[in-house]
Amino acid sequence: MGHAEPPTLRTPLMLLAAVNLAILGMRLWPWQDVPNLPGNGTTGFDPAISLLAYIGLIPWMAGNPKASKRKALSIGTMIGLVAGVLLVVEVVIATRSEGQGAVLKTGLLAAAGLLWGIAGLRGAKAAGGSAAIGSVAGAWSAMVSCLMACTAVLLEINPLSPLPQTLDPWKQYEALAIGNQATQQLVHSLIVATGFLLIGPLVGAAAGPIFVFFAKTHKS
Repeated sequence: MGHAEPPTLRTPLMLLAAVNLAILGMRLWPWQDVPNLPGNGTTGFDPAISLLAYIGLIPWMAGNPKASKRKALSIGTMIGLVAGVLLVVEVVIATRSEGQGAVLKTGLLAAAGLLWGIAGLRGAKAAGGSAAIGSVAGAWSAMVSCLMACTAVLLEINPLSPLPQTLDPWKQYEALAIGNQATQQLVHSLIVATGFLLIGPLVGAAAGPIFVFFAKTHKS
């Protein structure tokens, strides 16, 4: 009997990205008003494009890899789930604490980044010490976590938040400045979701090799 392949949760992650895309679509309805958001609509388009990229990247990164790489991705998945819980807690605190708990929120973000680095280090060890695999494992771990965080952000958006009705971006920024709280919350949440999706994997990809480097330096 052969050994069971380590789980990467590729299909569930693709489904989660698709669910996020569906939730985003509901939050941005009616879609014809999305171009009225700041940046000529890029605030709304960016998270959608990022989620579509995830749906394409996930099967590509996990598709029929070598056993060592698959094990590294599996390690990244398990650690990414733990880091994702930390990010979800951070999102909930940020959404409901009204500016309080800055130290706790920063600590949760830092802890998630630390876990991605650990995922990269352990993934590299599973692949014979390869820093490149460590980078992939760290990025994969971050993608798992950030999809979870994105879900939390999108679920926290008030579905009744109205999209702005002006085509003039300067007037839209002016509307934000005078305290359109519903629009402020919507725009802020979309920016945060995009930030998680784009910045998280970059942090994970960088943290993995850094942790591998310091581990090798410490041994030597």
